[in-house]
Amino acid sequence: MNLRKNRLLSSVAPIVLVTTFASGFSTSSWSLAHSNPPAQPGSVSAPRSNAPTPAQRLIAERQRIVAAAPNDATALSELAMAFAKRGRETADPSHYEKGLEVISTALEIDPTNLDARRNEVWLLLGLHDFETALSKARTLNEIIPDDPMVYGLLADAQVELGDYAGAEESVQWMLDLRPASVPALTRGAHLRELFGDLDGAIMWMSDALDRVELAQTEDRAWILTQLSHLENQRGNSRAAAELANAALELFPDYHYALAELAKASASEGDLEGALELWQRHYAVSPHPENLYRVAEALMPLDRREEAQPLYAEFERQALAESASIDNANGELISYWLATANLPLEALELATREVERRRTVYALDWYARALHANGRHGEAEEAIEEALAVGTVDPAILANARSILGGESEAATR
Repeated sequence: MNLRKNRLLSSVAPIVLVTTFASGFSTSSWSLAHSNPPAQPGSVSAPRSNAPTPAQRLIAERQRIVAAAPNDATALSELAMAFAKRGRETADPSHYEKGLEVISTALEIDPTNLDARRNEVWLLLGLHDFETALSKARTLNEIIPDDPMVYGLLADAQVELGDYAGAEESVQWMLDLRPASVPALTRGAHLRELFGDLDGAIMWMSDALDRVELAQTEDRAWILTQLSHLENQRGNSRAAAELANAALELFPDYHYALAELAKASASEGDLEGALELWQRHYAVSPHPENLYRVAEALMPLDRREEAQPLYAEFERQALAESASIDNANGELISYWLATANLPLEALELATREVERRRTVYALDWYARALHANGRHGEAEEAIEEALAVGTVDPAILANARSILGGESEAATR
């Protein structure tokens, strides 16, 4: 099994496209087929349950085990990963920080514990400390060169730092060592998306979904949300909404799914519904970048007076965390360019970001900031570098057309 579209797939288990999301969902979930959006932002899915989430149950279970064996490094490592799962459920970085504290204790007890060292990298990735994660993953890869999950951790860090060739090699190792495993398929799907093969990405992500146990509700909701994102990327907003609603049925108020449902709603012209979904998204995941999306959703509704204080609060929060490794700098750059008319500040921040990680997104921010400052030649070089990866992200392509003036075939994919 190979990652690139123009390579033959080797003879592994067949990839089956999931096609069962067109109907059959509970009417408690909101979809684009409804004539009226929900009256309240919180009513986009099944009512939120007070029952513990899968991660909360796992944390409680692991804490009981650690209480009985406080010096067991493996038990501590498993507790740390339960905190990591809670971090993904909530988008709250404090859970990754708690997990890292537990991992530190585990490694004090047994510095050679490979589970703990693997999980340490996972938690560092959750905290967006990609450089440290990459360094530690490389060290682990030297110790256990046949471990598929270590290659997955390498790939995660490499993607976030813009080393797509390195990530492709790492994921290919995962596929070679353990063909058609869920971690390899989801990472391979993400790379296919970055390389411009959305059909292949959907095919691989769908196959991953088929392989996840039904009891793993958050894992299934996450993959459904990734599929929703891919459908949004290729302009199929109705399919994206169905997939996002399926995720919300499994995991009510799932922040990733709310975001994709909001995008699908806006694409279908339901701007009020999109605003309500962004408001709900911010309520469950109160980060500055999500507040920015609420402000942005108000603008096409001609509610500028309501948007202005939200923009101001977003800017305040984003500046406060701008120098940290987990930040909203991409949104801050966009705000300074599109709304606040601060091109010099945007360029300074975009330069810092692209020096840290040369991803297609950072290159896009950098190109737009260069263009706004009249440095058109450099802007063209930066956006061409992003396009060379193969991305078909609609926003990046639109920015490329603006910068290149429609002269590049890549910008018209």
